[in-house]
Amino acid sequence: MSEHLPSSGSGLPPEPVIARLSAPGVQRVPSAKLDLFVRKDFLPPELCAALIERIDAVRRPSTISDSNGDASYRTSETGDLSAEDPAVIEVERRILALTGLDPAHGEPLQGQRYAVGQEFKGHTDYFEPSGIDYQRYCGVAGNRTWTVMVYLNQPEAGGATRFKAIDKIVQPETGKLLAWNNRRADGSLNAATLHHGMKVRAGVKYVITKWFREKAWG
Repeated sequence: MSEHLPSSGSGLPPEPVIARLSAPGVQRVPSAKLDLFVRKDFLPPELCAALIERIDAVRRPSTISDSNGDASYRTSETGDLSAEDPAVIEVERRILALTGLDPAHGEPLQGQRYAVGQEFKGHTDYFEPSGIDYQRYCGVAGNRTWTVMVYLNQPEAGGATRFKAIDKIVQPETGKLLAWNNRRADGSLNAATLHHGMKVRAGVKYVITKWFREKAWG
């Protein structure tokens, strides 16, 4: 069915993406406040394991555009993944096939690692137009439209993702995908997408994230 749906382009407007995500096996979280989708077993365990290896090979302390003066705001590690890696190519293919989003609007795939006690406190994925580095991050490609995130493993305890505005907590499971629209229906930035990568209490959590922009990336 998906090949007969229109291209989703940049994800603005969101209707083509939502139409593609209204597919068997994808759950839409019931809420009028934001567009949030969950799909279990999106990636097979062996591909998840390969991506974990890639993240461990390149990880470094995560950075943020504005910490609000809180040194513990984001304490994970981040790894930029090579677009030429066959594992990365396969993940990109699956994400684009599911969402219909134009690869030209996608940021490079990124991995994150959270050890015990590490977290990413409540944040939105879009950049605030009034933020200190808005022009630096959004001057060329514009702001973010859609986020696609996949858990690569299930830590022993903790590490859930909490969407506070709708009181929704998503537990990490190997291969589970989360996708959400960072905008409201009218295209404005949606503060209800505020989410918290909660502390890992036992084990380690790995995720990959793919963000899409208003304009072509790079």
